[in-house]
Amino acid sequence: MSENTSMAMNDTYDYSTVKKLPFKDILKRIGPGIILTGVVIGPGAITTAAMLGAKYGYSLLWLLIPIAFMATTFMLTTYRISLLTGMPAIHAIQHYYGKGAAKFVGIATFLACMFFTMGNISGTGAGMNLIFGINWKIGAVVMICVMIYCYFSKGVYSKVEKGIMVCILGMICAFYATLIGTGGPLWSELSQGLTHWTFPTGSLTTALAFISTNAALTTGIYGTYLGIEKKWKKEDLYNGVMKADAIAHIIGVILISGAIVLVGAIVLFPTGTEISTPVQLAEMLMPIIGNVAKYIMGIALLGAGFSSLLGNTQRGVVLLCAGFDKETSLESKNIKWGSMLVLAFAAVICFSYNGSPVQLILIANVATSIATPVAGLFITMMIWKKDINKSHKAPRALQISMTISYLFCLVITVSALVNQIPKFINSFISIF
Repeated sequence: MSENTSMAMNDTYDYSTVKKLPFKDILKRIGPGIILTGVVIGPGAITTAAMLGAKYGYSLLWLLIPIAFMATTFMLTTYRISLLTGMPAIHAIQHYYGKGAAKFVGIATFLACMFFTMGNISGTGAGMNLIFGINWKIGAVVMICVMIYCYFSKGVYSKVEKGIMVCILGMICAFYATLIGTGGPLWSELSQGLTHWTFPTGSLTTALAFISTNAALTTGIYGTYLGIEKKWKKEDLYNGVMKADAIAHIIGVILISGAIVLVGAIVLFPTGTEISTPVQLAEMLMPIIGNVAKYIMGIALLGAGFSSLLGNTQRGVVLLCAGFDKETSLESKNIKWGSMLVLAFAAVICFSYNGSPVQLILIANVATSIATPVAGLFITMMIWKKDINKSHKAPRALQISMTISYLFCLVITVSALVNQIPKFINSFISIF
């Protein structure tokens, strides 16, 4: 155990005396939650949200409530474990449960992220196609080149944070412009969709894809490594920084995903149209707001794909390296060259595939839904460990919230995947 870890686990300082930071100081300290929003809201999130609204209207809008609850819980739990142990999440799993457990979690979370990278490459290409009219594969190559520049430039974290902030703001503006252009929601149906918690027939798999995209435990786990880049300290548990960072993340996710669901419910649900590609949403909006629709959706897809590609590829490599106890700094050669290999592998698959990218996106979401219960088991056990919370008041509300969130994810994942795994395996095999 390192000296810093030992000090973190035997700290006797009274943190109840820590004062809340002023708002302007909190803004300077947050950042990982912003990056994580960009990672979460990729083409997969756009597609699943559009599918949800197009096929089921307002009836599954209530999913935004448990998503907000779970996403906040996952982030606060992983942040707390990391700062109290002095170790990021997967390193803490290795410390308490052994190298085998850490490798298992590292591989599972890496695979989920790698599949997302495939969808992100397709999404950036589709955005470039809508905006500039170029072949989507050429557009994707351009964006991959931009990724390479970001990876091998100095001050990677700062560039990633600022770049993703711009993309997130762009996505929010794009989708709310679309929402306003469609005339807005029907408030009575919106209210019913938020208060009637039921699953329409056949909706469980789509709901799982939506939940696993927007409330994945891998997001919080990666946040513990970004916290190191941000140089967070234990005081940040109590001075308002952790809560503010988690809230900033979930507000971004809900604002964007909620708007997409509503657009799908307003425009596509009445026509009975089901989404087969992300580009279809732009095509369906053209009769309402004209040729501007393709530019709005192009900006959204490009922003979503770029921000997610920028953060998600690194996320996967960081989590894999963490599982095998390798260097995880964003500036390290392991992360930079590992990200290049993942990008190259994902690009080869995407460029050799001539069908709809939705299959790749759905596979990515399924992979994420499997990774969350795997990592969640260890995270849930750790938040209840007395020695982790030693010298600190037990976070009973957070412990209960984490347990509920984990069980909810576990039940819905098992229920949805029992009959779906063979179908998704066949879909993946058909790609080749």
